[in-house]
Amino acid sequence: MLSALFLAVYVTTATTQKFMSTPSTFWRPTVGTTSLRPWQIPNPVSSVPWQIPIPKSEAPFSFWYPPSARGQPNYLMANLLPERGAADFVTMEQPTVETSRSNMQSIRLPSTLKPLHYLVKLQPFINGNSSVFGYVEVEMEVLEPTSNITLHMADIITKNDTVKISSRDDPGALALGIKMQQYDHERQFYIVHLEKELQKGKKYVLAMDFIGYLNNQLRGFYKTTYTDADGMQKNLATTDFKPSYARLAFPCFDEPALKATFEIFLARETWMTSVANIPHNETLPVEGKPGWQWDRYQEAFPISTFQVGFLVSSFAHRNSTENDHVVFRVWARRAVLQQADYARQVGPQILAHLEDYLNKTFPLPKQDLIAVPELIPRGTEGWGITHLREDHMLYHPEISSIRDQEQVTHAVAYALAQQCLGDVLAPEWWDDVGLNQGLAVFMEYIGVELLEPEWKASEDFVASQIRPAFALDCLESAHEVIAPVVSPEEVSEISDAIADGKGSTLIRMMSHFLGDKLFSDGLNSYLNEIKNVTSKYDDLWESLSTAAHLDNVLPENTTIKMIMDTWTSQKGYPVIKVNRSPDGTSATITQERFRQVKNPEERPEIKWWVPLTYTTQSDATFNQTLAMVWMKDSEDSIIITSLPPKDEWVIFNLQQTGFYRVNYDDSNWDLLTQQLKNDHEVIHVINRAQIIDDAMNLARAGQLRYETALLMLSYLKNETEYLPWSAALNSLAYLESMLGASIDRGTIKSFLLDLVMPLYNSLRLTNETEDSRSVQHLQELAVYWACKLGHPQCLDDVVTTYHMWMEIPNNDSIISPIVKSSVYCHAIAEGGAAEWAFGLNQYLRSNVASEKAKLLYGLGCSKEVTVLTRYLEMAFLRNGDIRRQDSIIVFTSVAKNEFGRALAWSFLKDRWNNVFTFDKRQRAKMLEEVTYFFNTRDDLQQLQLFQQDKTNDMDENLRSVQQAVERTRNNLFWMASNYNTIVKLLETDQALKAGQPNQGG
Repeated sequence: MLSALFLAVYVTTATTQKFMSTPSTFWRPTVGTTSLRPWQIPNPVSSVPWQIPIPKSEAPFSFWYPPSARGQPNYLMANLLPERGAADFVTMEQPTVETSRSNMQSIRLPSTLKPLHYLVKLQPFINGNSSVFGYVEVEMEVLEPTSNITLHMADIITKNDTVKISSRDDPGALALGIKMQQYDHERQFYIVHLEKELQKGKKYVLAMDFIGYLNNQLRGFYKTTYTDADGMQKNLATTDFKPSYARLAFPCFDEPALKATFEIFLARETWMTSVANIPHNETLPVEGKPGWQWDRYQEAFPISTFQVGFLVSSFAHRNSTENDHVVFRVWARRAVLQQADYARQVGPQILAHLEDYLNKTFPLPKQDLIAVPELIPRGTEGWGITHLREDHMLYHPEISSIRDQEQVTHAVAYALAQQCLGDVLAPEWWDDVGLNQGLAVFMEYIGVELLEPEWKASEDFVASQIRPAFALDCLESAHEVIAPVVSPEEVSEISDAIADGKGSTLIRMMSHFLGDKLFSDGLNSYLNEIKNVTSKYDDLWESLSTAAHLDNVLPENTTIKMIMDTWTSQKGYPVIKVNRSPDGTSATITQERFRQVKNPEERPEIKWWVPLTYTTQSDATFNQTLAMVWMKDSEDSIIITSLPPKDEWVIFNLQQTGFYRVNYDDSNWDLLTQQLKNDHEVIHVINRAQIIDDAMNLARAGQLRYETALLMLSYLKNETEYLPWSAALNSLAYLESMLGASIDRGTIKSFLLDLVMPLYNSLRLTNETEDSRSVQHLQELAVYWACKLGHPQCLDDVVTTYHMWMEIPNNDSIISPIVKSSVYCHAIAEGGAAEWAFGLNQYLRSNVASEKAKLLYGLGCSKEVTVLTRYLEMAFLRNGDIRRQDSIIVFTSVAKNEFGRALAWSFLKDRWNNVFTFDKRQRAKMLEEVTYFFNTRDDLQQLQLFQQDKTNDMDENLRSVQQAVERTRNNLFWMASNYNTIVKLLETDQALKAGQPNQGG
């Protein structure tokens, strides 16, 4: 039955495609004067790019799509209109090979011109052949005399005889003569060579007609489809322009520093709607095109091209009336519009909190949040308009879990933080992307904390941001927060846990060592200073330094720049070593870069300005997070005095506000273990989690005995907070992954079950949605681990519950939302064809994005290799039932499945160049998931052969492949150094279970 299902999928979706060679003709359609009606445009054969009718000719062609889009299927259209004849072909000047090579030395635009204003008119044929008729005017100021105008342009055909250059200062003057038009494929430059030089200080306007297309690559101006409430398939056109994809929609100065005002016209069919950055101004008929209308939008504030955004669709919307000075709307396909009510409810509240925190009124008259069915990032960065993935904006109160609710809240908060920060997120160049994203993430958590204090967003920050940043930044192949970016394509490669996690953690660290009020006041002052200009973080540092000196928070000879440069301009982070004196009353503090495996060639001079905070057993105050002592980057060590006697503990890095780990002498570790065992609540919950996380990772790096770290975990039987449990199990997951495929897997399994089962037995698979969030998160953790470790009671519970659901498939309340992921996964793993087919049918039936994601993951838990093979194929089918953005969920599930791991690795090696061609960074995520368990020489050899294979396209992923190789090497080193020790320790040291030190070890 299952095989028949898959066979049906293949038969109905497989297609045969013929590919064309790179075209060699240039077609100039008469965009401005054509009487072509939408219904006269030939219908598309499929949704692939370039369905515009292209006449055959041997004339040289210059404006075509770049190499990345070559080789697309050739859908030549018949019945070309009479006016598109030989006269519409123009020979263009081609760059020579030598010119192209020299061009690669600089992908930046010349600094001779500055855009001031854009007028953009676009008519996308969403329901036709996906072409876009366009017109653009760009007003420019001349900064230096120049005889050419260079803009960015990609996948656009210009109409050469409509290109006009005129003087803004002298409207009556004749248009400037054009000597030649040129296109540089490598740099995506459109260059107009003029007969006369443009004069410095003067203003000019470039105007042209062009044709673009709605691509299917989920970037730029793209088209996607969905099924609405009436069961009909519908199309929409939407945008994602960051970092450099506005050039796919219209010719422009596509660099973040080049801000300008925008006036946008969008043509649409009368039964559709459009949305753009700024409120709608008026609607006008499209002359000569019945059934079409122009939506004209008000002039936008000066923004960067990546902040431009719009949508043309048949979506519906709902307004919020909570905010009296901002029109707040949510948009979604009609079938799920009700699920946008939660975002509509919390959005204005978060916005008000952020306005209060920044002491700044929201700068825009309206804010639109749009739930888009297909989108790669969780959200776009248009100013006044944010597109969000459906699973990050839609929430169903009866089906979605509290974790889904938190995900939506965070996505909305992040989107609104970007709007409030506005200018600071439009840098001069992309080097600052890490701090930009970090600041937005920091403000996201501020917004959530102010909205829902009981959610403890500050604790979630530790698990969601600090830990992933720690894990990546300890690698030699990591990168700096402020990393040199040569091309915009590199932005995606460094948009990772360092950009989001470390970037936001450094902002959080600064807000603590300065004090929250000083930091927020300084940030607000800075935002007011840089209004409508691009940001420089050195200016922010200077602003904060001035405030800090006035409040005596920093010494006069110390600046924020001195401190932050050590954190943003060099990769890595320190481990602070606290070595107390024999009597305990003083401690010698040293620092060195933390590495999972030490590099003997590491420069010893790598150091940081470290804000030290600490408390003692007799004081136990954890709320003082202002820097108590600074350790300078020039100091090899410092001594801290006035500590308690040796029988009392000290704890450094209060509430883990500093981005560093802490290692103590053995005596202090023993005192901390004893305190956790006797009364763990004396220690702040964040520091309990920090102590566990630091100890386990120090042991993993060979800087602490594993016995010390594991002994500490025995106190967890009394722990009722989620954060310490997640810290412990996150670290133990690494041990389980290293030993999981070995002959000693039973040893680690037994240890973990002894640790987890008391927690599971206290929570089980109850469906109590009224429990506190902390309890529900603990239940999620306990069920996941108990079933993962194969505990019979847990597996029986999930299978029974899943079978109850199979009997009543329309009852969405049978399974508690918080444990759905575990139930789906393990019930399908323990079941057969019936359970798998039911899960697939429920996926196809569901209209809740978060539910569909859980079902997709669960289907990858099957133990049948043939099922997993076909499931992988199904996930990457073109135009299949699984959206392209969600295929990575399938791959991740199969890669984490011990029965599918080898299959996933083979699949990725064979399909590397063919998967996620529209977003190559997704390949890096796939590689990270499938190589996580690599720990043998054979694994390393296979990975290195893959890395060295010149046929593999490594664009945007060179660093990620290096990181996978480095992690595998580190795993090999760990196995050689710790495997026998861990096995012996877990087999023989019963003290670990009892919480007593091993006297013989």
